[in-house]
Amino acid sequence: MKASQRTVRLDLTEPLRISRSTMAAREAVWLTIEHEGRRGHGEAVTSVYYGLDADTLGRLLRAESQWVARFVDPETALEALRTGTRKAAAPPAVTAAVESALLDLVGKRAGVPVHQLLGTHGNPPSAATARTIGITTPGRAEAQAARLVRDGFSVLKLKAGAPDPDEDLARVRAVRAAAPHARLLLDPNGAWSVQESERLLPLFAELGVEAVEQPLPPGDPEALAKLAERSPLPVIADEDAVGFEDARRLAGRVQGINVKLAKCGGISAALRIAELIAGTGTELMLGCLTASTLSIAPAVHLADRARWVDLDGHLLLSDDPWVGVGGTDGIVRASCNPGLGVRRRDAAEAPA
Repeated sequence: MKASQRTVRLDLTEPLRISRSTMAAREAVWLTIEHEGRRGHGEAVTSVYYGLDADTLGRLLRAESQWVARFVDPETALEALRTGTRKAAAPPAVTAAVESALLDLVGKRAGVPVHQLLGTHGNPPSAATARTIGITTPGRAEAQAARLVRDGFSVLKLKAGAPDPDEDLARVRAVRAAAPHARLLLDPNGAWSVQESERLLPLFAELGVEAVEQPLPPGDPEALAKLAERSPLPVIADEDAVGFEDARRLAGRVQGINVKLAKCGGISAALRIAELIAGTGTELMLGCLTASTLSIAPAVHLADRARWVDLDGHLLLSDDPWVGVGGTDGIVRASCNPGLGVRRRDAAEAPA
């Protein structure tokens, strides 16, 4: 097997403001693994929060490519990756990209889509995805919500954590007026104190918000769990639930855990977390980073396993280089084509 990679820039249609930053673009590193004329693809995107720039991702993916090249076929490499036989662990985003490329390649070799490799048969998984509205003026948020509902979106996720909490309330009121029947999720990205959360969450509950992600700063999961006990809204852990051990500490103590493949380490890691929390009262949310369809597709193959699906990272881009999971009508759909079922818009540049 041999591997190659390419770094590209992904521009957003408009800057996305959250409580801790504003993002207009990010870089992505595409990994391609080739064996016997077929190619599998994966993507890792840069993240200031997780300390990963393009150079670091490129270096780490080259090291992983050397490891993959030692195996005689992608099936053996995928099994080794899943069982953790490698001593040196790469960051989760890198592992997720490698696993994605291997799954894509294994599925193409077997002639089946990834969700069938994972045990899901019948109709390909599909789900209504949340669509993110960043911190902006109430008027602009209202206009965005009205447009998204017209396009078919039934779930809207509002970023919160403005310096003045009244701005967040005004924005949610405006969105609720524009989308009276939409399901609303709220995400302050850890911007509130315990006291602020206790004051604000009842007000957002009155506005019909369905759940809130990570209201408290990450680093004190015990405080998050205690808040979840008395919150009028379901509390979903995100930044405080990175991997399996984080999920184990919070299982049964928060109402949801946001699993992002780039955060936990890929599909296999996500499935372990899903199995861990099953039956505990903590439900699965599938989230993502802003990225292309290539990054989003692996999670879409798990979409039927989650209560909340927030897989809109590709929809925030001005020009998504990959296609294959849809989403512009509010529904993401796994392909029934072999592997991940995605392709480059200019297919001639990246044959399967």
